[in-house]
Amino acid sequence: MTPQLRREKCDVLVVGSGGAGLRAAIAADEKIGNNGRVILATKGKIGYSGVTAVACSDRMAFHATLPFTEPATEDTWFYHAEDIYEIGGKVSDAHLARILATKSAEAYNFLDSIGVPFVKNEEGYPHQFVTDGSDYARACYTGPRTAVNIEEKLVEYFQNTGVDSLENCTVFRLLVSHGEICGALALVEEEPGHEEFIAIETGAVIMATGGGGEIYAENVFPRGNSGDAFTSSYLVGAELVNMEFLQIGIASLATKLNCSGSMMRAIPRFVNDAGEEFVFKYFPEGTAPMEIYNTMFQKGATWPLTYEKETHKFDIAVYKERRAGRKVYLDYTTNPTGFDFNKLDPDLQRRYQNEMKFDLGKERRENSPADRLQEINTESIKWLQEKGIDPVAGDWVEIGSCSQHFQGGIKINSRGETSVKGLYAAGECAGGQHGANRPGGNALLDGQVFGRICGEQAAFKALKKDHPDAGTNPDNALQEEIAAVDHRRGLPAKEVREKVQQLMSWSASVVRTGEGLDEGLEQLKELWLQGVSKDENGITYALETRAMFPLAEMILKAARERDESRGPHLRFQRYEDNISLPHKDPDWQQYLVFRRGSDGNMKMERREPVRDYYYED
Repeated sequence: MTPQLRREKCDVLVVGSGGAGLRAAIAADEKIGNNGRVILATKGKIGYSGVTAVACSDRMAFHATLPFTEPATEDTWFYHAEDIYEIGGKVSDAHLARILATKSAEAYNFLDSIGVPFVKNEEGYPHQFVTDGSDYARACYTGPRTAVNIEEKLVEYFQNTGVDSLENCTVFRLLVSHGEICGALALVEEEPGHEEFIAIETGAVIMATGGGGEIYAENVFPRGNSGDAFTSSYLVGAELVNMEFLQIGIASLATKLNCSGSMMRAIPRFVNDAGEEFVFKYFPEGTAPMEIYNTMFQKGATWPLTYEKETHKFDIAVYKERRAGRKVYLDYTTNPTGFDFNKLDPDLQRRYQNEMKFDLGKERRENSPADRLQEINTESIKWLQEKGIDPVAGDWVEIGSCSQHFQGGIKINSRGETSVKGLYAAGECAGGQHGANRPGGNALLDGQVFGRICGEQAAFKALKKDHPDAGTNPDNALQEEIAAVDHRRGLPAKEVREKVQQLMSWSASVVRTGEGLDEGLEQLKELWLQGVSKDENGITYALETRAMFPLAEMILKAARERDESRGPHLRFQRYEDNISLPHKDPDWQQYLVFRRGSDGNMKMERREPVRDYYYED
C-alpha cells in the first residue's frame, strides 16, 4: 500500500542548508516578501547539516577581490577570474569565473555586515593571504573554522526571515511537466521506520546540496552528502559537467580534518603501520631527502591532489600504501630521516617565519615537527586534541586519501539556471564555474555568489506566476520509488553502498587506469542489476544508495573518456606506474557533458567551454 502524501505548496523550494542553500533562501525571501512562500528542506538540522556547517582545515579561506586587494587596479577582478579559469585547466566557463570575481566583494560585504568575524588589520580591512592557485593575496578568513563561522551567522540571519523549513527531510525526486519543474517528492525520516512523505508543488527548485562524497569509502563529507541531487536533476533532463574532476586530499580519518597548510609545513614523518617512512619509494630513485621535504612544505599550499604540482607524489604514496592494506600516519614527534630545517629552501624558511605566531626557540624548531606546528598553527593542534588525538603528546594522526570537493556538477548558466526550466543549482552541486582545479577559498565564495543569484532568479520566476500545469502524478511517482527499494528484492542497501564506495575508491580515486575504470563500470552494472533493498537503515538510506549509481557511472565514464591527466584527474598507463599520463593540450581543453537521452540511456558529449569573460547567456 502506498503511504499517504502530505501536500505542501510554495513558490521556491531550496534544497540544502549549507552556505549556498541559506544564502539562496535569504535572497529568495527578500525578493518575494509577502507575495509568496519559500521553503528550505534539509537532511538534518539547520546549522548542523551541510558541509559549511562542519568543514575545518588548517586555515579555511573565503576568496574576495576587494577595492584594496592586490594588485589594486580597476581590473583587479580580471586577475581573480584568470586564476579561476587558468587553474581550472581551461575546462570551465570563463564568464562564470568573471561573475565569481566581480561579485566577490558584494558577497564578502554581506557576510561582514551580518557579523562573520573575519580577521582584520588595524585599518579595519580584512587580512588577506595567498592560497593555492593564486598569485595575489585575496583569501579572507576567521581561522580554521571560517566555514563554520559563516554558517553560524547565516543561520542567525535566516531565522529572522519568513522562510519555512523542513528538517530531517530528503528531497528524493523532482517532478516535471512538459520538461519544466512542477514539484518534488520529499521524505521526513527522523529515524528508520518513522517516515512522512510530502508532495511539494512548486515551479522553482534550487539545488544547494553540496557534493556527493559519500560514494567514496574515504571522504571528509558530513552524513547525507550522497549525491542524490545530481541524480534527481539528471533524471529530469538536467545536464551535468566535469564529473571526473573530484578533489581528493590527505585528511585525518578520525576527525575529517584536512591536513593542509601548516600540517604539511611542519614537516612530519609519513609512516605506515610497520613504522616505515614510505614516501621515499614514490619519488625517483636518488632523490635527495631535502628535495622531498621542500616538496612536502609546498604540499601545504597545494593540498588537493593535482597533476600540475609535484606534490601529488604524496597523494600517490598515501593511496598506494593504503590500497596495499597498510595504515598510514603523520608522526609529529620526530623529524623525518635526513631532515634539516636549516637546509630548507631559503624562500620556504622565510615563509615559515612569516607564519610564526609563537617563537619556541631555534632548538625546538629544528628538532620537533610538533613544536613547529605549535609555532605556526596551534589551532590545528587544538582541533585534533578536542577529537581525542594529541600530536604533541605523541599520538600519530591516521590519514587517508579523502574525497573533499566536487569540481563539476549540475551545469548552470550566469543566472544559475540549469537546462531544465525552473531548476537552479548553487554551490558545490553546481557545475561549469570551476574546471579541473579551483583556487583555495573559492568554494565558500561560490556558494555565496550563486546562492544569491539563484535565490533572486527563482524569486523573479515565482513573481511572474510562471508555473507549469500539473505534470507527473506524485502518488504514482511515490509508488515507483517505494517499489524500487522493496525489501523483498535486491541486496541490502548497506551492503550495496559499501560495495559502491569500495569500487569507486579503487577505480576512480587518486590512481586511475583504463583497466581499473572498465572494471569499476562492470562491477557497478552488476550491482545495479542485483537491485537495492531497504534494510534496517531505513528508506531514506536505501533511496540515497540507489541514487548513487547514475552519479558513479558519470564519474567512471568521464574518467575513462579523458585519457590524459588534468587537475585531480590522474590517468596512468598501468597501476604500477608512479608517473601519470601528461596533459593533452589543446585537444582536451574541453569538458564532458552528460544528459539523459529520450531513450532513457546516459549520453556523453564532448563540448567547448565558454572562453569569453563577457559572454552573456
